[in-house]
Parts: sequence; C-alpha cells; structure tokens
Amino acid sequence: MSARRLFLDRGIGESRGVVTLNDRPERLLVLRDDEPERLRLGARVRARVRKVEPALGSAFLDLGEGGEALLAFKPDARPVQGQALEVEIRSEPRVGKLATVRAIGPADGDPALLAPAPDLAEQLSFFARGAEIETGALARAVADEAEAEALDLIHSLPGGGTIAIEPTRALTAVDVDLGERKGQDAKRVTRQANLTALAETARLLRLKGLGGLVVIDFAGRGHDGNALMTAARAAFAPDNPGVAIGPVSRFGTIELTVPRRASPLRETLCGSDGRLSERTLALRLIRRIEAEAMAQPGARLAATCAPAVAAAAGPLAARLAERIGARFSIEPDAAAPRERLEVAAR
Repeated sequence: MSARRLFLDRGIGESRGVVTLNDRPERLLVLRDDEPERLRLGARVRARVRKVEPALGSAFLDLGEGGEALLAFKPDARPVQGQALEVEIRSEPRVGKLATVRAIGPADGDPALLAPAPDLAEQLSFFARGAEIETGALARAVADEAEAEALDLIHSLPGGGTIAIEPTRALTAVDVDLGERKGQDAKRVTRQANLTALAETARLLRLKGLGGLVVIDFAGRGHDGNALMTAARAAFAPDNPGVAIGPVSRFGTIELTVPRRASPLRETLCGSDGRLSERTLALRLIRRIEAEAMAQPGARLAATCAPAVAAAAGPLAARLAERIGARFSIEPDAAAPRERLEVAAR
C-alpha cells in the first residue's frame, strides 16, 4: 500500500510544500512572494483578448501587470479581439512558453485577478485527502532533500542501476542504465530494472515538474511490451487525466505525454545559465541564518556570501530580523564562490 505524507515549510520569502511517497519526495511545490499571483495554477483572472490567430485556433490574452496567456478555442467558440473574458490558469508559464488558460465565460472590465490560486496547504491536501500536514524543522529538512533530488540529473535505482533525466526544448529524455545491478539471470535483472525505472521516472517527473513528450530508453533488448505498458499505466496514473502512452518500439523505447501544469522546478530555482539563481541562494542563506539562530539562542551571527547573493538577501533580512531579532549581519565577500554560504557565531 503506497503511503503519502504531506509537509509544509513556511519560510521568509518562500514556502515549500512536499508530498512524499513511501518516504521519498514525489512532489515539491514552491511558492515565492515575488511571483505574480495571476500566473499561478488555478488562479482566476479577468483577461482581455489581445490577438486572435484563427489558423492556429489560439488567442493571446492580456492578463494585466505584464502577464500574458494563450487560449485554445474551437471554431464555434472563437473570441473577438478586445473582448473581456474570465479565465482560469491551466498551466503555468515556462521558458519560451506562455501560461495556458481555459475560458469560463464573458466578463466586463479591465484585466484583474478575480480569485487567487489555492494556497499550498490546499494544494497539498489534494494529493492525500485527509492526511495531516506536518510543519516545523522536519518539514524544512524534507523540503531541502526534495529540492536537492529535483535538481539532480542522474538518480540511483533501488536495487542498483541508474536513470538519467534530461529535459530538452522538444522532449524529456530518460535513459535507463543497469550499472552494477546484480543477478544471475541477466534477462530477469534487466526486466526488473526497467519496471523499477518506470515507477521512479514517474515519481521524479512529478518532483521536477516536467511534462510534455517523454521518451524512455530501456536497458537491454527483447522487452516484454505488455508488462512494460501495464507498469507504465500504473506508474503514471496519478498524472491523469491527460496521460497518453505509446507501445514499446523495436528500438526499446516508449513514448508518452504527461500534462504540463506547474512550471518546471529547475526554472524556478535556476537562472537562464542553469545555475542556482541569486534569489534561490539568498533564500537558502536566510534559512541557514534562521537555523543557526535557533541552534544558538542569543548569539550574534555573521553570514558571508558573494556580493550578488548578499544584495538579493537584503530585502529578506529585514523580515528575518522581525522573527529572530537584529542579531546577525550579511557581509559580501568578493572572493567567495557564488554558491558558498557561511554562517558563524561571532
């Protein structure tokens, strides 16, 4: 019986919700204070039709405050340029792609947020009805673990072997590698590794916030297509509705599509260069200062970091001081590597 647990870490500038499946992170929901509310999954917005593309069956919408979205429409429900519509965010924006919406009905007035997206507690409860949401130090540790795993490229498989998950502009590629997985019957070892890889791939794609076209390259050859299809349907069932799974090809691959909903986690945590953003590092620094303050009550603390990280942490420091007192300083060090964050008592 699969067991899911829920965790909520409410931090300064960022809250993180985690769903674990059998004590392993399955979903990580990140909500930052500086993100536009009207682009969050589930938000309801009064939008204005900016441009209609009949040949594409799409309309570009102005959501206000610089937000844009794409509305797909059927020929008999074509919107009119300049029309006001009430819409709901169906998928959040990602690099190179606008948010998508579903139309609720006509509206009057300028673009505006009508109803915010469900908060993190509501979102978490959707994944495990009736489960208690755990908070505090444990929730923070679980969120840190989930964040680290979500950023990894190569993941170990239970029992041996690895899978590599690499998103590209067109699709997400998953490669299954037996590694040093042991067993006397090579065919049985390979079959078990591939079945395990399917379950792990589904969990990790949910954790990373990845969707769209996914291609999985299984280990070995001569696969049991029926067994793999059955395992794939079970593994990706939590992502329904909207999952479509193709047959195992003669090349030992399987193609499937998974609905895109939230923005990919890496895009939230990293900059365009693929490295952790200054904002992410600043939030980590604030959490580290807070943890050290709890461990050393009354001590004065000094944090050192790269200048860009210190600048990003500045607005958060005042809010931290309200929580733990003004007993810390953040000192920029031009010689510090950008990902080195140090906190010590004076």
